Amino acid sequence: MERTKFILDEKEMPTHWYNIQADLPEPLPPLRHPQTKEPTRLPPHLYARALDEQEFSTERYIEMPEEVQQIYKLWRPTPLIRAYGLEKKRR
Repeated sequence: MERTKFILDEKEMPTHWYNIQADLPEPLPPLRHPQTKEPTRLPPHLYARALDEQEFSTERYIEMPEEVQQIYKLWRPTPLIRAYGLEKKRR
């Protein structure tokens, strides 16, 4: 039986988030402004600028802020679960 649940040791904690947008066959459609319904790159007044940059990035890996990494080392709320079913569907 393949192992699916992974509880990471402190030294194994991730330092980057994976961004699926980098591997999509085509870009996601543009967001639309909630009032004007016109395409917009960044939704105004919804997120802090740093979150916008992360949300709309096409980089494959995005470095986690040091503060987040420290919290993960203290407490990781859930184990990592490998999605073998999704991997099989992708092939």
